[in-house]
Amino acid sequence: MTTSQRYDGDIRELSGPARAAALDTLVADLRSPDPAVRDDGACLAAARWIPVLDATERYGLGDSVARHFSDTAVQARAFAPLVLARIVEAGEWREEWWRAFSGWYPAETDLRGHDPGLGWVHAAAHGADLLAALAEHPGQQPSPLIECAVARLLAPTDHLFDAQEDDRIAYALARILCRPDLTEAQSVQWLTPVSEAFRTGAPGPVPAWASNTMRTLRMLYVLTDRGVGRRNTDEAPRTPTHREPVLGALARTLAIVAPYTG
Repeated sequence: MTTSQRYDGDIRELSGPARAAALDTLVADLRSPDPAVRDDGACLAAARWIPVLDATERYGLGDSVARHFSDTAVQARAFAPLVLARIVEAGEWREEWWRAFSGWYPAETDLRGHDPGLGWVHAAAHGADLLAALAEHPGQQPSPLIECAVARLLAPTDHLFDAQEDDRIAYALARILCRPDLTEAQSVQWLTPVSEAFRTGAPGPVPAWASNTMRTLRMLYVLTDRGVGRRNTDEAPRTPTHREPVLGALARTLAIVAPYTG
């Protein structure tokens, strides 16, 4: 199936080579610079197809998509987490995918939200979406998820989040902090490197990474206080497992950069 023969129907109507070709075309289209092909085509098709694929197909799709983390095209790297998140929600996950993702996410330097030509790039937000999905996966330990999000926030960058990436990362952290297997220490100790980084601040313009992190923690405080629901559902808000210690640790961390908060 060539790119001029893209299939956008129900994947269950295909079998054998035609079905395999449709999945191969989807993977190829995820690196397309055309947002109509990538966002409106491949990404939406992945969301429809993944729940009805069999496990072998989902693993094969995940293997192919995970290779995009080393692709030269930023859109390929940035859209891989969205597809992997859907695969996680369907129940499949591999340690190799985590290694590929966690090596890429904090190191990605192209953090544009929207580009006039490429459309949405949104690497920071899409990576956060995968972290949020993994928060619900029982086979994934929660602490590495938090550490990966922190590494993304503290990585040097000149890009100031301008498309609510901070909210998406805060949402992912909130979902992770709802894990019942998190200890109180695990729920707050991840803020230690953030506090240490804030204390390195000096008079002058606020670095982009610091502003991004401050705004993420402020939204996380709201979600921890008010509760966090699953996006695009009517699910009742959930409270982080260790709500009061997290609120206290967030307040103390933010007070380093905003001492007027008390």
